[in-house]
Amino acid sequence: MEKIVEQVWDYTKHAKYYSYRPNYAPKTIDMLVRLISAGGGAKTPLVADIGAGTGNLSIMLLERECKVVSVEPNDAMREIGIERTNGQNIEWVRATGIDSTLKSGEFDWVTFGSSFNVMDRIEALKEAYRLLKKDCYFSCMWNHRDLEDTIQEKAESIILEFVPNYTRGVRREEQRSIIEQHKNMFDNIIYIEEDFYFHQSIENYINAWRSVKNPYWDLETIEGQELFSKIADKMQEQLPKEFDIKYTTRCWSAKKV
Repeated sequence: MEKIVEQVWDYTKHAKYYSYRPNYAPKTIDMLVRLISAGGGAKTPLVADIGAGTGNLSIMLLERECKVVSVEPNDAMREIGIERTNGQNIEWVRATGIDSTLKSGEFDWVTFGSSFNVMDRIEALKEAYRLLKKDCYFSCMWNHRDLEDTIQEKAESIILEFVPNYTRGVRREEQRSIIEQHKNMFDNIIYIEEDFYFHQSIENYINAWRSVKNPYWDLETIEGQELFSKIADKMQEQLPKEFDIKYTTRCWSAKKV
């Protein structure tokens, strides 16, 4: 079957490691569901989860009685997501975030869980606008590492030792400016952030890093595998065996005008 994503965003080698990532802060998702339900959405919101990956956000939405259509172009990730959500109120669709193939004006909420940054954000906003009912919301969210956390500081220093030009990309940027450029589509921006702690073993922490797709270590290549192996070995040497690590869920939402 032909791949429908650009090679630069092919997550096939990363899919099996996504379960090691922390999920989003539960209270943030609770607040968002209440916002959607109170803001013109249905009692059981119909959600298009765009770039759903292996289903991390989709599962949180299902737990809060949403009906979910999960859009994921990567076959390996989607297959894991289908297995994880088997028998639940969810449909999986093989498509991209900027051409979801879903019906126009049908959804109470469009979500991008750690996916808004891997596509053309302007085209993604246009697609979210097309999918949403009037006065309903889109949300884009990420979990950000707290770079002042002792463990994260040490991990960052290890990465910079091997990758001096390491940067964190669009996912670390604020998203208000890109939304405000398109006030003909979205307004009433809401921003939420919530800190939380996640308990991990060093092995699981390194596996979570293996889920990361970036231009510095490409697990599809021998060179990328060798570089990541050096980083992982240094982390094993210098970080504790287990630890609680601080993250922040950050989410921008806006209403369709």
